[in-house]
Amino acid sequence: MRDAKNQMITVCFIENVDSMGIHTGDSFCTAPMLTISQQTQKKLREYSYKIVEAIKVIGGTNVQFAHDPKTGRIVVIEINPRTSRSSALASKATGFPIAFVSSLLAAGLTLDEIPYWRDGTLDKYTPSGDYVVVKFARWGFEKFKGVEDRLGTQMRSVGEVMSIGKNYKEALQKAIRSLEIGRYGLGFAKNYNNLDLDELIRLVSTPTSERQFIMYEALRKGADIDILHERTHIKKYFIEQMKELVELENQMLAYKGKSLPDALLTTAKQWGFADRYLSKILNIPEDSIRRQRVELGVVERWEAVPVSGVENAAYYYSTYNAPDKVSVSDRKKIMVLGGGPNRIGQGIEFDYCCVHAAFAIKKAGYEAIIVNCNPETVSTDYDTADKLYFEPLTVEDVLSIYKKEKPEGVIVQFGGQTPLNIAGELVKAGVKILGTSVNSIDLAEDRDRFRKVIQKLGIPQPESGMASSLDEAIAIAQSIGYPLMVRPSYVLGGRAMEIVYDENMLKQYVKAAVEVSPERPILIDRFLDNAIECEADAICDGNDAFVPAVMEHIELAGVHSGDSACAIPPFSISHKHLATIEEYTKKIALTLNVSGLLNIQYAIANDTVYILEANPRASRTVPLVSKVCGIPMAKIATKIMLGEKLSTLHLKKIPIKHFGVKEAVFPFIMFPEVDPVLGPEMRSTGEVLGIADNFGIAYFKAQDAAGQRLPLEGNVLITVNCKDREGALEVAQNFHKLGFFNFCNRRHSAVSP
Repeated sequence: MRDAKNQMITVCFIENVDSMGIHTGDSFCTAPMLTISQQTQKKLREYSYKIVEAIKVIGGTNVQFAHDPKTGRIVVIEINPRTSRSSALASKATGFPIAFVSSLLAAGLTLDEIPYWRDGTLDKYTPSGDYVVVKFARWGFEKFKGVEDRLGTQMRSVGEVMSIGKNYKEALQKAIRSLEIGRYGLGFAKNYNNLDLDELIRLVSTPTSERQFIMYEALRKGADIDILHERTHIKKYFIEQMKELVELENQMLAYKGKSLPDALLTTAKQWGFADRYLSKILNIPEDSIRRQRVELGVVERWEAVPVSGVENAAYYYSTYNAPDKVSVSDRKKIMVLGGGPNRIGQGIEFDYCCVHAAFAIKKAGYEAIIVNCNPETVSTDYDTADKLYFEPLTVEDVLSIYKKEKPEGVIVQFGGQTPLNIAGELVKAGVKILGTSVNSIDLAEDRDRFRKVIQKLGIPQPESGMASSLDEAIAIAQSIGYPLMVRPSYVLGGRAMEIVYDENMLKQYVKAAVEVSPERPILIDRFLDNAIECEADAICDGNDAFVPAVMEHIELAGVHSGDSACAIPPFSISHKHLATIEEYTKKIALTLNVSGLLNIQYAIANDTVYILEANPRASRTVPLVSKVCGIPMAKIATKIMLGEKLSTLHLKKIPIKHFGVKEAVFPFIMFPEVDPVLGPEMRSTGEVLGIADNFGIAYFKAQDAAGQRLPLEGNVLITVNCKDREGALEVAQNFHKLGFFNFCNRRHSAVSP
C-alpha cells in the first residue's frame, strides 16, 4: 500500500502451501507465512516497495514471488497494481480493508491521516495477529463429464473458503469442514484408505483437488515425509503438521465405539477435529461427543480481528485454544446464515440476499449477526452486519454462536442449500428458525410428498414415478414413455439430473447410481419435449402472496434454469398462461405456508402449464427480479419474517416498460477437454444482466457482457437434427435477411427464403 507521500506499508504476507506450477487461485495458502524466515520476508518487502515506488502506485498492489528454499533465490512472478483476488483474502485475513483504504488514498488522503487501532495512524501499520488463516479452494470437477482433475497454471477452482484458528492445525481442519463437500476432516475420503501405500504415493505425485486427502491416508499408511516432500514439493513443515494429525487420529481410533478419554478429546478439539468427524471415525453419535466436551468445559471461545482504517470495528472467530474475549450486547438479535463457498449452483446471488437481510434487520432495530466463511463476499465485510462471525456453516459452529448470542431467531432461507442442510438439526437442538418452517421446506424437496400435494391441488405436473430398482425404473419408463428426466433422490458423486431417451440410457444411469434402494430411489419424470420453461418468484406471509414477475427462459426445457438465459417480462407467453402461473404460485405458497421467499419453475407444453418444482426459499433469481422490477425482495421477505404482513407493505405490480435479460457465464475455458454442451446439470459459474427498452437490445447487451461477441457479418453454418429442421428454417431465413451467407458458398443464402 503506497500513498502520495511515498509512504508504504505491507498489509499481509501470504504463503502458498502448494509449490510453483499450481495457480494461486487453486493453491491453498496461509497467512501469515509459516515457513518463510523473517529475513526473507524483509527482502520481499524491500523488493515490493521498490516496484510500487518505480511505477508510482497510489493504493494497493499485489506482488507475487517465487522463492527457492534451497538456494534462497527470489524471483518476481507477477505484479497487480490494483485489487486482485488475493486482496479479498488479505483484507479478511488481516482486518485491513484494502479496497476501502485504496479509495481513500486515491481521493487524496495519506496513510498518516487514516486511523489505526493499534498505533494511531496507518503509516505505522505492520502485519500482526496471533492467529493463523488458511484459504482452501472449492472445485466443481464433478459437474463436468470427461474433465481431468489436475491442477496447473490455469485456475480451475470455482470458489474458496477462509478459516481462522489459533494454530495451523485448527485453521486447516476448520477450512476442510467449511468446504461443504461432505467431509469434516481429512481422513477416509472416497476409497483412499483402502489403497496401498505405493498407489497413494503414485496418486499424490499429481497435483489434484484430492491431493491433501490422499496425502493424509499415505501418512496413515506410513509414508516417509521426505518422499512426500520430494513428490509434491510441499514443505516438510506442512507435511509434519499433517502427520501429527494422523498420529492423534490413530490414537483415537483405538477407542472406536467408545467415548474418548477427556485429555485426548481436549487435544483433538484444540487441533481442530470437528464433532461430526469424531462421530464418524468413532462410530458414536455426534450429540454424545458434544455433551462430553461441554461437560468438560471444552467449548468454542471467541476472539476478535480488529479492523484497521476505521474506528472501533472488528469481526470474530472461534478457537478451542484461548479464553473468550468477546462480549455480547443486551440488544435483540437476528442471526443470518450465509451461503459458504461459491460453487456451481450456489454463488453470490445468495450472498446478495443475506446482505439485504442484514440491512433490513438493522433498519428494523435489531442487531444483525451474519455467519459465513467466504472471503470473496460482501456478507463477510466487517460493516455489513452489526456482528460477523467468520465461521464454518456446521451444526457445531452455528450452535456455539447461537448459545452465545441468544438471538430471537435464525434466518436460513437466504443462504441457498448450505443452511438448509443443517436446519433440521438446528431445530432439534432448540434453535428457532424464522420464516418458512423446516417441515415446509422438506415437503417441497421431498418430490414424492410434494407430488401428492400438487395432485390434491389439481395442478398439472409431468407424469412421474419413483423406482427402487432397475426393473421398477423400466416399468415406470414404459408406462410414462420416453424421453424422461431422471434424477436420484440423493447426491451420488455429483451425479444429478439427466435426460434419458431410451432403455439403454436408463440402464446406464441406474448402473452408475449403484446405491439405488427403497431408501434411495430414483425419481423419474416425463420430459416435456419442446416446452417453454419459466419461473415465478413470490413473496409470501402465510396468508397472502405477491408475484413481482414471471421469467421466461430463452432455452427450451431441458437446460438447467441456472444455465438458461431468461427474460423479464416474458416475450412470448400468453396472458392466459401468465394468469395461470400467478394463480398456481399463490395457491402453492399458501398450501406450503411460506413465510418469506418462494420460487416455482414451470413448463408450458401443449397449451398447458405444468409445475416442475418449488423452492420455498431464496433462489438464484432473486437479485434478477429485484433489479429488473425495482422491488427489494430479500428486504421485504426479511420484514415479513420479522412479523410484518403483505397487507401493510402495499406492494403493487408495476408494468415493466423495459426488458431485462439474464445470461449465464460458463467456465469452459478452464476445462478445454470438456464438451461445452448444456443440459439439466448446472454448469455456469455466474451471470450477467442486460437491460434495454426492447428485448433485442437487452439480449445483445447480455451476450456482450457475458463475453459472447455476436458477429454482425460473415458466413453461417447451420447443422441440426431432423426434428429441429422446421424450427431452423426461420432462423436461417432471418440470417439471410441480415446479410449473412451460406458457409459453403457466399453467393447463396444458407437456406432459400
